[in-house]
Amino acid sequence: MTTTPYQDIITIEADKRGGKPCIRGLRITVYDVLSWLADGMTPTEIIEDFPELTADDISACLRFAANREHNLVSVKAL
Repeated sequence: MTTTPYQDIITIEADKRGGKPCIRGLRITVYDVLSWLADGMTPTEIIEDFPELTADDISACLRFAANREHNLVSVKAL
């Protein structure tokens, strides 16, 4: 698996999937991949079901989500 920056893999297009982050312009969203992983699918199983995806695509989804989580701003409740 390479370490291509996720910014080179994750695309956001207003006219595709409602502007949600997708993989390389495909109609597969980061959310889709994260949901499959959360449901217990392995990267190998995901790639078997969606051969247009690569291990690097799945890794990019995880890096994208980690970066988004890292950049969240918390607001203390009053």
